[in-house]
Amino acid sequence: MPELVRLHADHAPAVLAFETANRAYFAASISDRGDDFFTEFTERHAALLAEQEAGTCAFHVLVTEDGTVLGRFNLIDIENQTAVLGYRVAQQAAGRGLATATVLELCRLAPVQYGLHTLRAASATQNVASQKVLTKAGFVPTGPADPAQLGGKPGSWYQRDLRRPPT
Repeated sequence: MPELVRLHADHAPAVLAFETANRAYFAASISDRGDDFFTEFTERHAALLAEQEAGTCAFHVLVTEDGTVLGRFNLIDIENQTAVLGYRVAQQAAGRGLATATVLELCRLAPVQYGLHTLRAASATQNVASQKVLTKAGFVPTGPADPAQLGGKPGSWYQRDLRRPPT
């Protein structure tokens, strides 16, 4: 069974493999990270760990027993008991409920580990799978998202109050 764990330095090779193997799959529904992400990956990974250490973000990976990364689940811009949720799941793991289950797990962990009361997430209108994950995890639409935040695509913000169970 895959396990959600906090990102650490040793995850770098598996995260890079995950991002590389799924690049085209992700680009079909969300903005491509660009070539610089891959050529500067070591520096970017170290920068993420520094942000995590500073407490402004919390990064997680969903890993198999052999260390393969099946997904990334991130809490960014942690401030005032609120964070923005971002996630991506490998093509090989899509459609099996892993994203929903992992978002729900992170919703349970976020108040305890990070003192969060609210999570927000933006989803492009065309990314129906992401919208389903969010609504199944108890998020509700709260209004339009700036297309600049979604790679130029229209979309919506979703929000979940972590103090209440999903309905």
